[in-house]
Amino acid sequence: MSVPIHREGFPFIALFAGVNLLAFLIAAWLGILLLPLTIWCIAFFRDPERTTPTAPGLIVSPADGKLLPIVEAVPPPELGLGEAPRVRLSIFMNVFNVHVNRNPLSGTVTGLAYRPGKFFNASFDKASVHNERMAIRLRPDGGAPEHDLVVVQIAGLVARRIVCDVAQGQQVTRGARFGMIRFGSRLDVYLPAGARVVAAAGMKTVAGQTILAEMNP
Repeated sequence: MSVPIHREGFPFIALFAGVNLLAFLIAAWLGILLLPLTIWCIAFFRDPERTTPTAPGLIVSPADGKLLPIVEAVPPPELGLGEAPRVRLSIFMNVFNVHVNRNPLSGTVTGLAYRPGKFFNASFDKASVHNERMAIRLRPDGGAPEHDLVVVQIAGLVARRIVCDVAQGQQVTRGARFGMIRFGSRLDVYLPAGARVVAAAGMKTVAGQTILAEMNP
């Protein structure tokens, strides 16, 4: 069964495959030595289909990876949400995870803010504060400003490009693709007040599929 590849991956796969072919032409052993890197590159950009739960009020994971310890933290100030701490769910993606990001809920993009920064290891808490990031503010369908959720794409130690395909005012659907990060990174989700966390720190998450929390009805 074939697995779709994200469009961001085609230039990299072509580059890796070209270098690998050249290595085979130089020496068979060199081509074999580099072959795992080409296979890894193809796997990194895989974009499998996902089955997203349809029950109302659910917030699903925006990324594949590992859920880090759940904390309370102030959301990115560039989104204008004030200084009140919110529950933050952070998902660390290693270089072997699928890196395509998906919307945690259905609603409207009410804010977008890119901020350059450093490239600390994305598993460290300081990455949320200091690393390069793209912050997205989402208002659930039928919700008010106090119901807004924040999802933040954060570059990691070796990540050097954040891809975000949504625009201000755009309507988005839970589980639909909205971007990706190359290579190894982190996504933070800041929940609105009253949302109930159903996931647990340390668990493996699947983008668009794993339920992280439920909105207060």
